[in-house]
Amino acid sequence: MGENGGFLKNTQIVVLGVCIAVATIASSVILSQGFLKVTKFVKEVINVTGSAQKDIKSDLIVWRGSFSARQATLSGAYKSLKENLDKVKGYLVSKGIKENEITFLQIDTETIYKKNDKGFDTNEVEAYRLSQSVEVKSGDVDKVTAVSRESTELINQGVEFISLAPDYFYTKLDELKIEMLARATENAKLRAENMVKATGNKIGFMRSARMGVFQITPVNSTEVSDWGVNDTSSLDKKVTAVVSASFAIE
Repeated sequence: MGENGGFLKNTQIVVLGVCIAVATIASSVILSQGFLKVTKFVKEVINVTGSAQKDIKSDLIVWRGSFSARQATLSGAYKSLKENLDKVKGYLVSKGIKENEITFLQIDTETIYKKNDKGFDTNEVEAYRLSQSVEVKSGDVDKVTAVSRESTELINQGVEFISLAPDYFYTKLDELKIEMLARATENAKLRAENMVKATGNKIGFMRSARMGVFQITPVNSTEVSDWGVNDTSSLDKKVTAVVSASFAIE
């Protein structure tokens, strides 16, 4: 019985050792396969850049102009400037611009001194020049654009009017960004699909995406900037969005 018992005990130890060895090998195989899958997941990706463009028309215009008056006395200059203001306001309203779209800014006053024989200023006042700016902000971009070009007609009314170039804006920019970034991402996916198609593979899910340049330029402009461009000089604009994305390869 002692010998048989010892034999059984030794047999059990051997079987247990074999089971442990088999389990260790199986675990190693499973872990190695898992490691290979993780490595494949990490390494087999494709990085692409997608872009999208769209032409838009500005829906808000901000136009500024200025006028002035010069008189020997300060009160006379204020009176002349007020007359010019009334002419400017009447002119703009007659062109179809609404009063609530017109803002007259603060008055700037300049004292002009007489010169001596050497061309230096004296302490004697020669005249006062008062100037004032007017700002028009409107959604009727075509109408205000036309008025900005025709406003020199005020000179015929005795108003020294200076018209500045209008600024053009697009007020639905937040909604546009979402649309353009989605289109740029779709373009990135299409590029990735075309790149891996030749190898017989296909792309999987998107691993990451990062927004790149978002810029607004004149329609025919080729300007590109790392920090983006936001043009306000043109009525018709081109919007460009860029996205950097990575996709898994299956």
